[in-house]
Amino acid sequence: MSAVMQADETATTLSEQLGRGDLLAANCPSRDVLKHLTNRWGVLVLIALLSGTHRFSDLRRKIGGVSERMLSQTLQWLESDGMLDRKSYPVVPPHVEYSLTPLGREAAEKVRSLADWIEISMPRIARAQRPERAPA
Repeated sequence: MSAVMQADETATTLSEQLGRGDLLAANCPSRDVLKHLTNRWGVLVLIALLSGTHRFSDLRRKIGGVSERMLSQTLQWLESDGMLDRKSYPVVPPHVEYSLTPLGREAAEKVRSLADWIEISMPRIARAQRPERAPA
């Protein structure tokens, strides 16, 4: 048995698996998925879709501050990564709905945990921020 296979079988946590350096490697393809899942809009789309299926316009209203272009791009990225299902109805005007795949639901629950921690920890984070970096 190779050392890599043996390490994979004995690694029990993500941080142990990352010790292999895959995600930390410059050419690791998982970096694109990480970027799509953890950018500001990706996190917010995933969290918004945890409540169920939404149309594009509903998502745009629900996620304050996202432009139509950024929402569209984010939805395309998440769909290409297998996180979202996109269902288009042949009507005028176009009617498109987005929902989480099982993989997307799993990812959404993970990023929601991080978002929850941030919200709960904001008072401590705000106190720890240096004055020149504090929000205006």
